[in-house]
Amino acid sequence: MVHKVLLVDDEPHVTEGLKRSLRREPYEILCASSAEEGMRILARESIDVVISDEKMPGTSGAEFLSRVRKEYPDTIRMILSGQADLDAAIRAINEGEIFRFLTKPCSELELAMAVRHALQQKSLLSETQRLLRVAESQSATLKNLEEKHPGIARVNRSAEGAIILEDEDLDPEQLIRQISEELDKSMGRRSGPGTQNRE
Repeated sequence: MVHKVLLVDDEPHVTEGLKRSLRREPYEILCASSAEEGMRILARESIDVVISDEKMPGTSGAEFLSRVRKEYPDTIRMILSGQADLDAAIRAINEGEIFRFLTKPCSELELAMAVRHALQQKSLLSETQRLLRVAESQSATLKNLEEKHPGIARVNRSAEGAIILEDEDLDPEQLIRQISEELDKSMGRRSGPGTQNRE
């Protein structure tokens, strides 16, 4: 999958310069000359990273990135300013929850590394969300099993560490089949022939 980076600046020579700085990187680069055009691109493209100039006519970079945060929270946001403006940096961080504040002129290496780090951050966030979904699914499965078989989550062990089954009428193979079926349901799969006759 090719990552997409959106550059937003009202001066075309700036976006062209940034594009040249990222020419060796394996990204698809899109450019916008205003916040409004940037929002239109975001509406039709899956953008991984957006880099916006702070000083733009009409909508500032901080205001634009604040809107991006609300409408496209998974997009990593960075701001570029032509002057070391502390107020702009604070506003951008607070309103747009930006990942990085860059100053112009920005070196090729600094820009490339900032985008790489942003994509690593996006990947980590995505993996964290996936693991949370798995944990929620497993928790729901365990709760469902506990309702059907009270005490199933409690494990009693002998002094040697062997699991003790207190219910003599309990058929372990049947229990394994039921657990497999519950897991299949929780993961959105239908039980197939292979899940019915597991040994």
